[in-house]
Amino acid sequence: MSVIVLNASYEPLHTVSIQHAIRMLVREVAVVEEAHGERTIGPFPVPRVLRLVRYVVTHWRYAAGRMKYSKHGVLRRDKFRCAYCGLENADTMDHVQPRSRGGRTEWLNAVAAHATCNERKGNRTPAEAGMPLLWQPWVPTRAELVIQT
Repeated sequence: MSVIVLNASYEPLHTVSIQHAIRMLVREVAVVEEAHGERTIGPFPVPRVLRLVRYVVTHWRYAAGRMKYSKHGVLRRDKFRCAYCGLENADTMDHVQPRSRGGRTEWLNAVAAHATCNERKGNRTPAEAGMPLLWQPWVPTRAELVIQT
């Protein structure tokens, strides 16, 4: 279970473990914005969302203008669902247009997939393999990758 950390301005920054969140509360660098019902850890409610007490400047997050591509980012963007069969627990990433046919390794050419679906598609496009995509790939925002419900 992870806890969402908001900047003092309420913009999402990242997620942390429950243990890290409690340490932040003990150090008084954050306050609880949303908690898990009546559950507590010592004197603190079990947090779902924390907000930092002081604003943290995050210019570095926006320097490139878009999120950096990564395999794990593709899996998170697609919520670990296979773009071919729609089932959960996708464990790999597939190039929609195969790399051997000029496909690039980027957000708009990558989707989450099960290894078996990826092998079945092989070195073909989804249309050639008879495996239409259930959604089109997109470039995610930071919030889409940080905040997972």
